[in-house]
Amino acid sequence: MGIDLPVIWFVIIVFGLMMYVIMDGFDLGIGILFPFVRNRESRDVMVNTVAPVWDGNETWLVLGGASLMAAFPLAYAVVLSALYLPLLLMLLGLIWRGVAFEFRFKADESHRHFWDVAFTAGSYMATFFQGVALGAFLNGFEVHNGNYIGGAFDWLSPFSLFAGLGLVVAYALLGATWLIIKTEGSLHDRMVSLARPVTLALLVAIGIVSLWTPLTHPGIAQRWFDWPNIALFAPVPVLVLLTGYGLLRSLRGGDPSVTPFMLTLCLLFLGYTGLGISVWPHIIPPDITIHEAAAPPQSMGFALVGALLSPTAVMEPPMFGVMEPATGG
Repeated sequence: MGIDLPVIWFVIIVFGLMMYVIMDGFDLGIGILFPFVRNRESRDVMVNTVAPVWDGNETWLVLGGASLMAAFPLAYAVVLSALYLPLLLMLLGLIWRGVAFEFRFKADESHRHFWDVAFTAGSYMATFFQGVALGAFLNGFEVHNGNYIGGAFDWLSPFSLFAGLGLVVAYALLGATWLIIKTEGSLHDRMVSLARPVTLALLVAIGIVSLWTPLTHPGIAQRWFDWPNIALFAPVPVLVLLTGYGLLRSLRGGDPSVTPFMLTLCLLFLGYTGLGISVWPHIIPPDITIHEAAAPPQSMGFALVGALLSPTAVMEPPMFGVMEPATGG
């Protein structure tokens, strides 16, 4: 039996996107939480917790996009054509928050507030349109003879907008639980108090999406409830509830350890698992599979060798310690 290159590349892309959600999620979450923390020194501490890694976190998104173009050019062409506007707005948000990230420490007192607002706005914008793109992806695309034939605003739907809001809540929880690890004192207590209602909001959002998705997408409903997929999917809702309960319990005790953060990652992983079950084996919902959209085997094999042999930048993860206030500069 030969090597199934489309499956290997699909796993690489899924891994890259999952790592992006984990690594850049708490990064964006800090900007989302800025409006709930007014103290300047506390905001400096929040930003300092991700200062060593925030640039590198976004490279996972590049890995996913480049892999999609190399291995599934049809999917790359269709998805980018259909989601051009939300992806463009997402990138503009990432660029704007990146500029604000650097400038807020260098700005004088009269301009500091402007860059704080810019950092917050970029974080919300990037996160929201990531979620909108995800919701539009689940809705599927109109494709004829390998070309996207839908409209420029087909991505705009109640489901995709709700997915955008849901991702804002998810990243806010990631940011709050990250800061629970990295801070102490009043800021730590503030993050604990914020994380509790955000956890409940995320569980409600997961529940709504779990009901909304099969009701409006018959193909996904069939994949969920047909055998053997139902056996794979059935434990997911139970695990979500157990993880949510464990997270709320750890927050109730003001747990300063990594437990709340790790449980939040588990919640996101379970949601990601549900997404995988919903679309597999399609890479262009609702009809085009990974094998139909794959590049020629020679191209995929050549690109895979290059991906395995090319040097990879390895980032040392930040220590799970407490951050001190920034001094600026």
